Amino acid sequence: MESIKDKVAIIGMGCTRFGELWDKNTYDLIVDAAYEAFEDAGIEPKDVQAAWLGTVFSGVTAITLSLPLKLQYIPVTRVENLCATGTEAIRAATYAVAAGVCDIALAVGVEKLKDAGFGLPPPPIAENEIGDTGVDPLRMIPPPVAFSSQAVRYFHDYGLSPEEGKRLLAMIAVKNHHNGSLNPKAQFQREITLEQAINAPMVSWPLGILDCCGVTDGAAAAIITRADMAKKFRKDPLYIKSFAASAGSYQGTMRSDYDLVHFEENVRASRALYAEAGIKNPLKELDIAEVHDCFTITELLIYEDLGFCPRGKAKEYIEGGTFALDGELPVNTDGGLKCFGHPLGASGLRMIYEVYKQLQGKADKRQLKNPRLGLTHNLAATVGRNVVAMGIFGNELG
Repeated sequence: MESIKDKVAIIGMGCTRFGELWDKNTYDLIVDAAYEAFEDAGIEPKDVQAAWLGTVFSGVTAITLSLPLKLQYIPVTRVENLCATGTEAIRAATYAVAAGVCDIALAVGVEKLKDAGFGLPPPPIAENEIGDTGVDPLRMIPPPVAFSSQAVRYFHDYGLSPEEGKRLLAMIAVKNHHNGSLNPKAQFQREITLEQAINAPMVSWPLGILDCCGVTDGAAAAIITRADMAKKFRKDPLYIKSFAASAGSYQGTMRSDYDLVHFEENVRASRALYAEAGIKNPLKELDIAEVHDCFTITELLIYEDLGFCPRGKAKEYIEGGTFALDGELPVNTDGGLKCFGHPLGASGLRMIYEVYKQLQGKADKRQLKNPRLGLTHNLAATVGRNVVAMGIFGNELG
């Protein structure tokens, strides 16, 4: 299989503020994100040769992208892959550029959840696929319930008392709120204390409201081109090292030995991602990671799934500050889903936007010291049914 490493580069990005954006509709968000990206890349909409739109609930056709941007008869494709949708949009665009189908491509992720209401019933699936009801019972499990079961199991398997486990999750929330307080585009821009996180109103034990990401609106966009063209547009492009994705098929629910403390799709996707990018030790070689912290327990499990720390040892690394802004591998430097919320189609590209700014040295108060390689990760999950999409990006060729 041929690698895409260093064949494609990001030359412009844009990102809206995330939040309860009652005064903006889907088109407004697309325009705001895309035109920041156009200006950043020094191009105009007419220069785009193909485009991809990532959205789950906020657009039914490709016209949702082509209409507000007045794109002129170019191919536009809508993609959707649950919470990994934003990453899937840029992954598709990247493969098209790497294959020589186009030289300049646009990827946009957008979601308006506050107006539409996110509490929609799950869509029916084909009869006989799961029983004879046409409805998958696992899709009916609210996300906080599904993830809280993994937290309880993690505490049990690794000998954490309820108090120790709850405190550990609270430390992740405090870290991400600190980072989000430094980011003007985050939905929540205030710090919280450990006590506030521990004592927050309960959603599904042990997950309190400060362990959960919000429901929000937002959009992000990227302009990509061939790596050999990138410096014609800017001196500091971001080079794409690898993408990887993995989708499960209910293996967890079909196995009596499923442990509930890892996502196999994370493990499989990260192995493929590291192999293509040439990463041997992610903790030592990566400088920043943006991961899918829909709940604090999810971020903790991701540390172990992606090889940032050994199985069952996250406690030592969290308490040691490994993943803090000044730690060995800062995670969610922009505040993560915890502070941005999770407009599904936009989150993956928002994560890449943070890595893009960090590797260019343009992250302002949360800027890391000389980062070179960054990872982004999205996970759409419930018990035993997961979809993962990941990427690695660098500011240098080779």
